[in-house]
Amino acid sequence: MMGYLDKIHRMLKRSTNGTLMTAEVSAAGLPRAQLKQLVDLGEIYSYSRGIYVQANAWEDEMFLLQQKYSRGIFSGETALYLFGYSDQTPSVYAMTFPQGYNTPSLKEEKIFIKRVVLKNYSLGITEVNSPSGNKIKVYDIERTLCDIMRGNDGNIQLIGKAMKKYVQSKEKNFQKLIGYAEKLRVKPKILNYLEVLL
Repeated sequence: MMGYLDKIHRMLKRSTNGTLMTAEVSAAGLPRAQLKQLVDLGEIYSYSRGIYVQANAWEDEMFLLQQKYSRGIFSGETALYLFGYSDQTPSVYAMTFPQGYNTPSLKEEKIFIKRVVLKNYSLGITEVNSPSGNKIKVYDIERTLCDIMRGNDGNIQLIGKAMKKYVQSKEKNFQKLIGYAEKLRVKPKILNYLEVLL
């Protein structure tokens, strides 16, 4: 008969990202106390409430942040980086949350927090691989271009480079871009850039 610890070890072996959620352990009918035992043995550590990481795993900060804050979508300059539109590794990750979402620990993270009205929150959510190869949620490139246009803090150079790369991209979708721009109220700005670049 396989013991509880053996079953948890098997779950950890099957994990492609070195993480184990308390919810997974409970769903498998295993006692959560076993997780503390593995922490005491130094095999795993608690990343945050309900999320454990193998001690020898490569820590994927972006993946873990999204596990911790499941409503957070990578956006802005972080999304540009994930799509290869910026070669600057973000020192602080930009994440967008629906208005009203709040948790005290969020302010302690390396996150630039953006909040949007609920009707625009899910617009353009897609998945990409993090630099470590784990699936994470991010706004697609069209939504990202509209967002950086809206939140323009004077970084004209960044916007110009990103728009130029988008226009040259084989994956560009002008119809989608203009549709988003209309909903996010940046259509005149987007059209100005397109007129110059096309």
